[in-house]
Amino acid sequence: MVTSMTCNPVRVGVLFGGKSGEHEISLLSAQTVIRALDDAGYETVRLGITKTGEWLTGADPLAQLTSSKVKENGHGALKEADAAPLAPRSTQFPLMQHSERLPPVDLIFPVLHGPYGEDGTVQGLLEMLEMPYVGCGVLASAVAMDKITAKALFAAAGIPQVAYRTLLRRNWAEGRESDAGPRENRREKILDELESALPYPLFVKPANLGSSVGISKVRDRAELAHAIELACRYDRKVLVEEGVHDARELEVSVLGNDAPRASVVGEVVPANEFYDYEAKYLDKGSRLLIPADIPPALADEIRLLSVRAFQALDGAGLARADFLLGADGQLFLNELNTMPGFTASSMYPKLWEASGVPLTELVGILVDMALERHTDRRQNRIHR
Repeated sequence: MVTSMTCNPVRVGVLFGGKSGEHEISLLSAQTVIRALDDAGYETVRLGITKTGEWLTGADPLAQLTSSKVKENGHGALKEADAAPLAPRSTQFPLMQHSERLPPVDLIFPVLHGPYGEDGTVQGLLEMLEMPYVGCGVLASAVAMDKITAKALFAAAGIPQVAYRTLLRRNWAEGRESDAGPRENRREKILDELESALPYPLFVKPANLGSSVGISKVRDRAELAHAIELACRYDRKVLVEEGVHDARELEVSVLGNDAPRASVVGEVVPANEFYDYEAKYLDKGSRLLIPADIPPALADEIRLLSVRAFQALDGAGLARADFLLGADGQLFLNELNTMPGFTASSMYPKLWEASGVPLTELVGILVDMALERHTDRRQNRIHR
């Protein structure tokens, strides 16, 4: 374990913000990660991305992005010298300019949630740069972000999931054309098919998003149509899932590369009807029970399924597995998050702390695993 009295030679660039709807959550997570890395003796470099996609490497990008002006228009009044693209410590990417503005770093900790950060896009950029980074690679990040694609892989791995159906925004939008009778009927046909396949209540979700943004619980046809409209604002693919009656929400933190391990199991008791965005980050009434009050055999099963789900996606570094436990004892994997929250109320670090791994040690392990995976990846032969 690295203590605050030890200066670690690894210089970590902490990347935060981003273009997704989880921009503000990323800023909160970054504050926690930076503080933990500082306490663990690492030198940190702050790297921000605005809501419009500009990269900030000035004096304090975190302060810039959390200012009221930045929140209003996505980037605020930034000086030209404050925005610069990323360049690694040992490699110059030929298409990037102004790289001298960025202090050199050895590794990136991408504390980015949602699209354009947790979905494999930034991971692909970092691999092009041959830059070590914390967390899952391109494949696992992209698949886990797409809930529909992830479900197919989890099903192949024999992991239990709730019944679900999918639809495309384009097909739903075509039903709005009321001046053509057959087109108007398309929307009603979609609703008919969903209602015949899945009993209420239902959950409607954008396929590619996190932090419960755009998710609705619905109990009738009118609510279903409205929920689909909402989800379509965030993604071209929509997931409709069967609800689990009187479900308990259980979560496990996973840590590791090729030999991952799982933390104790925790339970979320949401302040709202389900653990939506407000319950997670705004309403202080939600409770985290660590460890969850469940039988040891069930806890072992959940931990085993968490690792299996992580390996099914070829995960690396970290992830949080979320489960639903029905009143009848049926267990379902809800989703796998490859860059879970690190805010003061986030379950991922709390579960590891309860498992004997404090936050300063946790970030050190994540840095070490990132360097280990990078070294392993460099053994791959690219050219003949």
